[in-house]
Amino acid sequence: MSMLSLQRSLLAVAVFSAFSGAVLAQSTTGSIYGQVQASEGDVVRVTNDTGLTRDVPIDARGRYSAAQLPLGTYTVSVIHAGAPVQSRDNVALRVGSGVEVSFTQQSVQDLGGVNVSANALPAIDVSTVDSRTVVTSQQLARLPLARNSEAIALLAPGVVNNSGSYTSATGNSLVSFGGSAASENAYYVNGFNTTDPLRGFGGISLPYGAIEQQEVYTGGYSAQYGRSDGGVINVVGKRGTNEWHAGAQLIWEPNGLRAKEKDSHYTNGLPPQPKAGNLYAPNSSNTVTSTTASLYAGGPLIKDKLFLFAAAEVERQTGDTISNVTLPQSPDRSYRYQLPRWYAKLDWNINDANILEVTGASDKSERSGTVYDYDYADRRRGERLSGANNEKFGGDVYTAKYTGYLTDNLTISAQYGKMRTTNYVVPSGYNPDAVYIAGQDFQNPAYTGGVARDNGQTVASLANPNRGNETTNTRFDIHYTLGDHTITAGIDNQQARARDQGTSSSGPGYIWTYGQGSPDLPISTGLGVGAPGNYPGGEQGYYVIRGVSSSLATVRSSQRAQYIEDAWQVTDRWLVTLGLRNDQFTNYNADSEVYIKQTRPQWAPRLGFSWDVNGDATFKVYGNAGRYYLGLPLNPALNAAGGALSTSQYFTYTGIAADGQPTGLTAIAPGVPVSSNNYFGQLPDPKTVAAKGMKAENQDEYILGFTKTLGSDWVYGAKLTYRKLRNAIDDYCDIDRIVARGQALGLDIDTNQVNSCYLFNPGQANTFTLLDTAGNHVEVPVSNKELGFQGLKRKYYSLELLLEHPFDGSWYARATYVFSRSYGNTEGQLRSDLNQTAASTSEDWDNAEIMEHTNGPQSNDHTHQFKVFGYWQIAPEWLASANVSLVSGTPRHCLGYYGPERSDPAGYAGDYHYCDGLPSPPGEQGRLPWIRQIDLGLTWRPSFGDGKLAFNANVFNLLNERRALQKSPNSEAGPGLPDPTYGVITARQEPRYGRLSVSYDF
Repeated sequence: MSMLSLQRSLLAVAVFSAFSGAVLAQSTTGSIYGQVQASEGDVVRVTNDTGLTRDVPIDARGRYSAAQLPLGTYTVSVIHAGAPVQSRDNVALRVGSGVEVSFTQQSVQDLGGVNVSANALPAIDVSTVDSRTVVTSQQLARLPLARNSEAIALLAPGVVNNSGSYTSATGNSLVSFGGSAASENAYYVNGFNTTDPLRGFGGISLPYGAIEQQEVYTGGYSAQYGRSDGGVINVVGKRGTNEWHAGAQLIWEPNGLRAKEKDSHYTNGLPPQPKAGNLYAPNSSNTVTSTTASLYAGGPLIKDKLFLFAAAEVERQTGDTISNVTLPQSPDRSYRYQLPRWYAKLDWNINDANILEVTGASDKSERSGTVYDYDYADRRRGERLSGANNEKFGGDVYTAKYTGYLTDNLTISAQYGKMRTTNYVVPSGYNPDAVYIAGQDFQNPAYTGGVARDNGQTVASLANPNRGNETTNTRFDIHYTLGDHTITAGIDNQQARARDQGTSSSGPGYIWTYGQGSPDLPISTGLGVGAPGNYPGGEQGYYVIRGVSSSLATVRSSQRAQYIEDAWQVTDRWLVTLGLRNDQFTNYNADSEVYIKQTRPQWAPRLGFSWDVNGDATFKVYGNAGRYYLGLPLNPALNAAGGALSTSQYFTYTGIAADGQPTGLTAIAPGVPVSSNNYFGQLPDPKTVAAKGMKAENQDEYILGFTKTLGSDWVYGAKLTYRKLRNAIDDYCDIDRIVARGQALGLDIDTNQVNSCYLFNPGQANTFTLLDTAGNHVEVPVSNKELGFQGLKRKYYSLELLLEHPFDGSWYARATYVFSRSYGNTEGQLRSDLNQTAASTSEDWDNAEIMEHTNGPQSNDHTHQFKVFGYWQIAPEWLASANVSLVSGTPRHCLGYYGPERSDPAGYAGDYHYCDGLPSPPGEQGRLPWIRQIDLGLTWRPSFGDGKLAFNANVFNLLNERRALQKSPNSEAGPGLPDPTYGVITARQEPRYGRLSVSYDF
């Protein structure tokens, strides 16, 4: 056999074997394949560090493939006449990749980039068509990173920190993939979907030392997986082996190694009652100290049969946070956070053909503290006010997975798991008789003497302490090899429930919010709220709002999917993957009635290819095209599909009592409670909630790229990506317009529709179901023009460049650059400029006026992204590392009242895309500054510690740059009245801080 033909055969079996194991997105396995000069009856035996052994046949051309293997370290042997004649040790798998081990004159290669021998460049993985970055536990131990999955994901090109200050349940800052909203990602742990079902805000994180590998998918993944039009974070935890290992680590991030934060100041004038001149937030008074202790142990309970790996870590944060001057109810909070995480995994090798895995994991945050008064003028702590709220967030997940190698060509796997999270908040020192007072800086100083008045009530809303979420996930997969085809098929079902979610107003059931506008202009034309100057006490535009809110409910959803996929090895150099996925989504309201049912076929085709240009895995051209569906989160069942109550009644006043409550009230027209979205607490008829035939959110994606070796030590590449959001789901709240359209069609429409908003597909024609005066359901078709909209648009394109130096025993480096644009008239499920967390029910698309002048670069648009990270083994005892990023800023926003007349046609106050009465589309006001982040690390493993003892020091944000990540966008506090907070920096880079740690592994 010639060397060229041998190489082609090896590459063919590489592709064949990789896909026969279905080692694709969210996988937990890898594969081993290769070429053998064998005799008849020879087999290849693979044995891992748990004793799991598989004998794999060798075909007539000398090829073999062992697929769907658990991650670990393997010995690969050629067995002749029952005895090994050739063997290779220490073959380490990388998740979703294949490792080539051949017993010929050709040296061992790794198409997945796992093993690297000195001065030898690993072959390019020609067996995959997706776009992903895999980070191993060895790299995590070396790189200076925050200790969570989102921070790891930021290493991948095209992944950026979100622009809305969104965090997971345990406080991790969420990320955006390819311009998508931060709620549109999927999170997996050992193959189980841990994504927050309520809003899509993150998933379960493992103890840092329990992460074996993390995959970060930025596109192009298999039809086996869906429910994401952003990206995927897939974490694979460690497992026990036939040798016991254990270790401990202590990490310290003292406040003494932390630079001071930077204060924020008013930049657009001052409020009527400023507390400390132009000071808005005294951030420089904040402190934080963090200590983390972690332990792990893993090994055999029964050698070769039963294995355990367990890890736990507890992070304790203590410090002080001074609130901005507009939040006097909790001005100075001394806090204590406990963040316990644990992970345990049992692996049972029932026999060589049957494996059972059981995983448990927990990720929680427990918070408490004390609230003190604070003198903002003198920057001094005052007397104790109360205890801080007792809070518990996060939860637990348990899964079981069975894998059966039924024949050489047939493998099945089945997985079932359950996740339960909590959102426990019990106010400390809560006074049920006191009313919450908001907006004190807009109290009329004539009645307060210039000193804001309140009653010490620190709780604005109450929640059920039992609230939380539950998710169950069931998967069954079949993998069958037939000649040059590998067929995979299966089901992927998920049930989710939001338990006792929502909040209600505290105290007597309402709160007071003070405000100010122009005395001669209506407060809200859309709500019919008149000008305050026409009423006693409103001559200077002062008014107060009595707000009532409640949205308590238990809701659920069902998401099912089926898929089939064929990986076809067309020739030795060409691999083509053809997949088809069908998703079905059903959502239920608080009465367990269906309000949206999307069970007709929602086909998501996937097509990919990989071309090994030279036939030796040194030059790969690849591409894929696919459609990805995203189910509706549970959140809309609490508002648009729920009986939410949220009303406001406006008054002028002629006095303010000592407890902050207004006196001498006069109701402003219309004199009754109003609601911008018709939230009057009535559960709507479920048949009227969603537009007829509404399509699920889905996105099309196209990728074309190449990867090529450069000499013997480098790899470089480029990739083009294009994404187009085809359909979205949001709420439309201009009910009067729909009613009027129905009347124009001659229907006897009941004008008192109880819906708050309708769920619909924005940017296209929709048919709504309404009630007529006889209580019958009638259909009202409305064109997109009649709704007042342009077409839906969110598009993303990017050019990605890569240069990588694989680790050669001395150093490793990876550099990427991404040029991209994310533009259109919607961000997606969220509205980052307003920090709105109501996924799929943000202010976008609520009415025609709110969507005027929205076209432009969206909130997660970063034109340029430079990233470089790596490490250098300076000497046997010393290792240096770095992680550097330079990312251009997001668009600035300026919002205000509607048009030059400063009206409020939809009742949304100053959230329209107008600035000083002029249109203000995204990007019109320029951009926020570039963000530069330089993080460094140094590790010392002294010789007297025999390589088991390590000391580590990290410095984050070396240059102590604290540039703005977000600025307040609202330019008007009331119609025609400048908002002092406009342009105030509300989020910055963390200041420079240091981390010290010591670890011992034995």
